[in-house]
Amino acid sequence: MLRTCVIGDIHGCIHSFSMLLEQVRDRADTIVLLGDYIDRGPASRQVVDRILELKKEHPQVITLQGNHELMLLNYLEGLDQTVFLRVGGLQTLRSYGLDPTREPVTKESLPEEHLAFFTSLPLFWEDNHGIYVHAGLEPGCHLSWQTPDWCLWVRDKFIHSSFDFGKPVIFGHTVFKKPLVEPNKIGIDTGAVYGGRLTALLLPEREFISVPGETTHPFPTSL
Repeated sequence: MLRTCVIGDIHGCIHSFSMLLEQVRDRADTIVLLGDYIDRGPASRQVVDRILELKKEHPQVITLQGNHELMLLNYLEGLDQTVFLRVGGLQTLRSYGLDPTREPVTKESLPEEHLAFFTSLPLFWEDNHGIYVHAGLEPGCHLSWQTPDWCLWVRDKFIHSSFDFGKPVIFGHTVFKKPLVEPNKIGIDTGAVYGGRLTALLLPEREFISVPGETTHPFPTSL
């Protein structure tokens, strides 16, 4: 049977990400990354570099969009000049050698391959084992009608729902001390950038593999 490995929010923790990949990359036919590759941690650019390398090395790597990737794109478009920097975007820009206090940062400021990566990320993906999304899904709504507001931002309305989507929904975004496992959903963001762990889920076995996070960042109240 084909195996899928799902990895939770990385947030610029390149050492944790590299350590986890060493343990799981050869055990899965497909690797799914749930978004939030950037912000807060010290090495967002290096994480994206490693993901781009992984896409060339592994037969199938699915990279989903997280709300932090969306905030970066909005910032580069001039749509948001404050929130992105306040929730970890400054660390991301510094990893690219950019200083927004000295010069404007635009789409042209990023490497072309990285910009193409950020603009190509889908909201969700599905296989025989589950449905994969960054934050959650709207109960009762067909997959084709799901919106960015739900896929990238939702928390309690999805987490507290018992709606059966036909397959377990594997998600990140909301931090748990240990993976949340319920009949209809599995949450695997275990707070690597907040002094927790970076967690992967191997399917269909439902085996969890985790490594220590590499830095402690103040725990956010939102975003």
